[in-house]
Amino acid sequence: MHLNRIGQSTIMLPHRPRILAGAAIVGPKEGEGPLRDDFDAIIQDDLFGEETWEKAESRFQYTAADTCIKKAGLTPEQIDISLGGDLLNQIMASALAARELHIPFLGLYGACSTMAESLCVGSMLVDGGYAEQVVCTASSHFCSAERQYRFPLEYGNQRPPTAQWTVTGAGSTIVSSNEKAPAICCATHVTLGRIVDMAIKDANNMGAAMAPAAADTITRHLQDTGRTPADYDLIITGDLGRVGHDVLLALMSERGVPLDPTRYIDCGLEVFSEDQDTHAGGSGCGCSAVVLGGHIFRRFREGDLRRVLFMATGALLSPTSNQQGESIPGIAHAIVLEADA
Repeated sequence: MHLNRIGQSTIMLPHRPRILAGAAIVGPKEGEGPLRDDFDAIIQDDLFGEETWEKAESRFQYTAADTCIKKAGLTPEQIDISLGGDLLNQIMASALAARELHIPFLGLYGACSTMAESLCVGSMLVDGGYAEQVVCTASSHFCSAERQYRFPLEYGNQRPPTAQWTVTGAGSTIVSSNEKAPAICCATHVTLGRIVDMAIKDANNMGAAMAPAAADTITRHLQDTGRTPADYDLIITGDLGRVGHDVLLALMSERGVPLDPTRYIDCGLEVFSEDQDTHAGGSGCGCSAVVLGGHIFRRFREGDLRRVLFMATGALLSPTSNQQGESIPGIAHAIVLEADA
């Protein structure tokens, strides 16, 4: 059987699945940031009219998926598979959103790497002929994440400088095999992440835990494809924040593959401005999802980007593992997005 693989870790997508639409729905803090004009909707109520933060997050995710489907000129009945994930126990927000969509659903958990994971899986399903159209969605919420992973907001704990601010919002993308439909870009290669654990145990320093995994995935991708960082208009990481961003630059320099700071951005540093007091920057499944669904896709539409390596990073901890003294495993999934030829 022929395998569409390059090297040890990278999967080639010969049919170039097409990205038909993207959507980004965010909360008020994100709407005050530098990317405000790139979002489809800014919801001023963090609760989004719901009774709990968790239900609000689910509504963010449903709204992003529904908006994306409509922007692609489709209906839910025309979507074969919905892929979604979030940070909550049993991916609660995604399950409740999928309940409203009535589309066959595959729930994913990759922590903050979930948007890239869903795009990787969705693109492989479409490229392999197992689906014609897939919707990929990821969400997070500052209040629900704080309550689950650290402390309830009522506790009023102090956040250290290495801490990041979980993005309240959701992003969604339509991946399709329809060659006649207008596309924002195409997916051409996937490099799946592997667990890299450098024994970081501080739940308030996710950037340091995730950066080694990002370096590992980038290195393997470049080795497999024979490319260099200069072959990409942008290399985009999901939510390393300031600490992880700087660690990744140092790690890649040590490996002899330095990244050009003008061609490397981190979504956690793009979504908020420095005067918004988010400490080390943004994080959460929704971080890379809203930057991709809004800002990056806009730049593709305007012709500013032709080829990017989009890689979301995840810190695979749980309250249980953290309380039991376990270190934080990191992972990073990458997908190459190229302008439609």
